[in-house]
Amino acid sequence: MKEIKDYDPKEYIIVKGAKLNNLKNIDVLIPRNKLTVFTGLSGSGKSTLAFDTVYAEGQRRYVESLSSYVRQFMGRHNKPKVDYIKGLSPSIAIQQKINNTNPRSTVGTKTEIYDYLKLLYSRIGKTFSPVSGKEVKKDTVESVIDYVKSSISKQKYLLLAPFYIDKTKSLVNQIKTLKQQGFVRVFIKNIVVDIESVIDENIENLDIVIDRFISNKNPDFYKELSDSIEIAFYEGKGNCSLFNLDNNKRIDFSNKFELDKIKFLEPNIHFFNFNNPYGACKNCGGYGDIIDIDLDLVIPNKTLSIFDHAILPWRGNSYIKYYKKLIDNSHKFNFPIHKPFYKLNQNEIKTLWEGNSHFIGIKEFFRKIKAKSYKIQNRVLLSRYRGKTKCSDCNGSRLRKETNYVKISNMTLSDLLNQSIINLQNYFTSINLSKNEKEISSTILIEIKNRLQYLNDVGLGYLTLNRKSNTLSGGESQRIQLAASLGSNLVGSIYVLDEPSVGLHSKDTENLIKVLIKLRDLGNTIIVVEHDESIIKSADYIIDIGPYAGSLGGEINAYGTLSEFLKKETLTSKYLSGNLKIVKKKQKETSESFLYLKGARENNLKNIDVKFPLDCLTLITGISGSGKTTLVKNILYPTLQRRFGNYSSKPGDFSSLEGNFDKLKGVEYVDQNPIGKSSRSNPVTYIKVYDDIRNLFASLELSKIRNYKPKHFSFNVDGGRCENCKGEGFLTIEMQFMADVVVECNECKGTRFKNEICEVQYNGKSINELLNMTVDDSIVFFQSNNENKIAQKLKPLSDVGLGYVTLGQSSSTLSGGEAQRIKLASFLSNRNFENNILFIFDEPTTGLHFHDINKLVNSFYHLIEKGHSVIVVEHNIDLIKIADHIIDLGPEAGEKGGEIIAEGNLKKIINNKKSFTGKYLLKQLN
Repeated sequence: MKEIKDYDPKEYIIVKGAKLNNLKNIDVLIPRNKLTVFTGLSGSGKSTLAFDTVYAEGQRRYVESLSSYVRQFMGRHNKPKVDYIKGLSPSIAIQQKINNTNPRSTVGTKTEIYDYLKLLYSRIGKTFSPVSGKEVKKDTVESVIDYVKSSISKQKYLLLAPFYIDKTKSLVNQIKTLKQQGFVRVFIKNIVVDIESVIDENIENLDIVIDRFISNKNPDFYKELSDSIEIAFYEGKGNCSLFNLDNNKRIDFSNKFELDKIKFLEPNIHFFNFNNPYGACKNCGGYGDIIDIDLDLVIPNKTLSIFDHAILPWRGNSYIKYYKKLIDNSHKFNFPIHKPFYKLNQNEIKTLWEGNSHFIGIKEFFRKIKAKSYKIQNRVLLSRYRGKTKCSDCNGSRLRKETNYVKISNMTLSDLLNQSIINLQNYFTSINLSKNEKEISSTILIEIKNRLQYLNDVGLGYLTLNRKSNTLSGGESQRIQLAASLGSNLVGSIYVLDEPSVGLHSKDTENLIKVLIKLRDLGNTIIVVEHDESIIKSADYIIDIGPYAGSLGGEINAYGTLSEFLKKETLTSKYLSGNLKIVKKKQKETSESFLYLKGARENNLKNIDVKFPLDCLTLITGISGSGKTTLVKNILYPTLQRRFGNYSSKPGDFSSLEGNFDKLKGVEYVDQNPIGKSSRSNPVTYIKVYDDIRNLFASLELSKIRNYKPKHFSFNVDGGRCENCKGEGFLTIEMQFMADVVVECNECKGTRFKNEICEVQYNGKSINELLNMTVDDSIVFFQSNNENKIAQKLKPLSDVGLGYVTLGQSSSTLSGGEAQRIKLASFLSNRNFENNILFIFDEPTTGLHFHDINKLVNSFYHLIEKGHSVIVVEHNIDLIKIADHIIDLGPEAGEKGGEIIAEGNLKKIINNKKSFTGKYLLKQLN
């Protein structure tokens, strides 16, 4: 077999001697211009190889090719621990990190579609008057000439400019000034007169005769005429006229952008930019929302009708008169006072908000209260109903009101920003433009259509362009980056992706695979860190890293094409071939205890009624964007929180929540947010086992002699920690033009503790050495030394698949999936944690290998055996097929979703022909 140095860098990316983190000096060949998947157990070293080695080196080389001046403004990368890497191209990392907290950033700005829309509207947008509905046009020299050209030949014309008489000055003197300018005739009451004969001071209107001509087809004639027209516009202060002497017909022209006595702003690219003061809404400053009266607080229970006192501030005796006036006069304008509020249409809600001649609306009511805010009771009332709400001026579009006068095919830019990607695609496919508009916008439209297509291809057709970037999940954010990369049409690059299938239903994953293949076919090398079976099977080349996680990983386990890979004896290949399977130990009979949520209608949910069984594993499934997170995170969880005394979150719109509340004592939402933002936070501090470890070290003989207390074994407080690095273990030295150099602390040598503290050892291990042990190794260590209490507390970390994590690993280095599983482990390890808790998990299989999912399933059933209930929002087919109860939402995403397609056990889902989840479950089982 050839040595790695003998392979051609034009055909392979050659990595020699990679030894960062847990990588064990490995050599790797990655085929160029192919789709390569890195797989293996969670924590085996996949991301270290893909991101921290290949991508980091590619990016570092690119940055170092730039001037020192440019480098100081760019992110700086350390040289990875590797002998050499050959065959590298410029590299692009597409990760799940939601690193954009800017409230002005939207889906439209991230994908650059918004930039093209601004350009489109500024170039071909037509302005329409809100009074007459007519198009606002601005006349030019060319438009006047076009009119003359279109008229019958040999017609006699006068070119006139209106003369604006200044009543404060003598008319004779004003006429004298005109004469000095070279004008000899004026036009008064349809008669041409000599300028010297104008002496009547009572004349109201007159026009200056700029030119007289007879229309013809001679080009030279029009050249001379254009000069005269320019003079006419100048003298007429933007207005001029043509008077036809043959039929006494007068045509007026204006180069001012106005109509119906309204001066309109001329569209330009800044006019449509909400990040520019010129285009931003004057009320919200381009944010789309403001602190104002929140309708959700004014009408908290939307199942009530207006007659049943839905308007909360009008219930008390103080303001009952407003309620009575509305009820007594409702018949005069046909307002349905007995209809539940959530069934009112937009016009009826607007009437309620704005009011009319028969009653004072909610808006006017609060304006009156605000006018007397010197009264303490009024200030209290206002604070009760004030919240973050959609801007009333721009309706959330962020743009100034005047932009709504500009339309393309009867649609304003605000209309487009609030449309789903799918609807936008249909709009631009069928857009009707004139020949001239097509010529101007052809390039712009191609870019817009391509980017919309890519967003649809990666399963984001349900999003709107106005959606804030910081409300996107990690998977959505990553796929938007992927769509933006596709839109740039780069070739010859290396794309490194971190689990792009996260948050995707199997149906959407199929489309994602097509996108990755398209990116590869453009001439790029695609490296994907992935656990999804369908993506692994679609790869040109598979590299399995392992054999296990942490210190037991970091080696190349197997590699090759799919057919070659399936012949290898690895955990991944066994799961792919079906030799190993994820199975549940025992079928749980569906519980008779339920939570019954009625009338869920937040976002795209279609007023659905949902039963959540307790004491079992329930999965919420469906297409990405079908309403799963809205149902569970935005309605069920905050509603239950309020029932248990926590009012920090406001539930979404629903009718009622009923059921066996006696079976529950609390609710926990376990998401993928970090367990701690500080670099000092780590797994053992989070699960409260570090206290036991510090107590153990403080009880040793040497500690007692030196009077060491548990606090001396903490790197967070003064006492035992190194004072030079303040317990960090390293010092950061800033370097200009280069990456900041992180050096080991020269006093504690990276241990984070004073040398005398590290002299205290428990069975040969100092506190620092213990913190650097993996969870699995430390469990064996403590069990062998009869410290079963600590071992038992650490065991849940191993049970949820985190045995490879070191005890003192900084929480800032943990992935979202790892953080979520540490939270789960903290519940499993807490013996004092009360029973009958409802646990809600948001895609817990993120970042998990098949083998780790098996451990996760066991943890879920361990919770259920303890008397808890588990609800999981999930797309992973392996987890769905072992669920006790499945609630499938759909059928599609966005507006086409929000309905219950199927619910019940696995058999019911599979037999439902409308369910996409059932279709893929059947395919997997077969």
